[in-house]
Amino acid sequence: MSFFQNTRKPTGLGGKLMLVMMNLGHSPVARWGLRFLNVSQNAKVLDCGCGGGANIKRLLKKCPQGIIKGIDYSPVSVEKSKKVNQEAVAEGRCAVMQGSVADMIFADDRFDAVTAFETVYFWPDLPQCFREVWRVLKPDGIFLICNESCGDTDQDEKWTKIIDGMTIYQDTELKAFLEQVGFHDILIHKKKSWLCVTARK
Repeated sequence: MSFFQNTRKPTGLGGKLMLVMMNLGHSPVARWGLRFLNVSQNAKVLDCGCGGGANIKRLLKKCPQGIIKGIDYSPVSVEKSKKVNQEAVAEGRCAVMQGSVADMIFADDRFDAVTAFETVYFWPDLPQCFREVWRVLKPDGIFLICNESCGDTDQDEKWTKIIDGMTIYQDTELKAFLEQVGFHDILIHKKKSWLCVTARK
C-alpha cells in the first residue's frame, strides 16, 4: 500500500503519521470552513470522517456546552481522535466511534449539525451517505462540507491518480447530490482552491 492511501483509511504506523500530518496540514482550510458553521454553544454536532480529531477539538471549542461525536471507519483514526480529545471524552462531552457514514448507528433527528472535513472524496455511494446525514440531522439542521480541493484545477487530478477511490467533486456536483436528497438553502463558498458547502435540512 502506498503511503498516500493512508489519506483514505489510515492504518498502521504510516496511518498514524498521516493523521499527524493531516491534523496540521488541514488546519487552515478547516478554520476557514468553520466560519460558515453557525450553531449554538450547546449544539450537538457529528463530525463524519473525523480523522485525527483536530476538528472535533475545534468543534468542542465552538460549542463549549455542546456534545460532539465523531465517526470514522479507520480504527487508527478513532484511536487518535479519542487521544486528542481525551479530556472531553472523560467529561462525557465527546464520543468517537468506528463506523461508516453510509450506515450510521445514530437515531433519526439527533444532531444540530453534521460536518465533513476533507472526507467526502472517499465516501462510497455519495447519495446514500448524504441520505444518512439527512436522516441523523434535526429538522433545520446544517450539513457542512469542507474540501481543500474544489475540482476546478489541474492539480486536483494528480491526487486522484495516486489515491485509489478518491473523487474530487465540484461545487455543482455536490449541490446536485444534496438537492436530490432534499437539502435546501445550499451555499457555496470558495477561497483559492478551497471549497465549503453548507446545506440545511
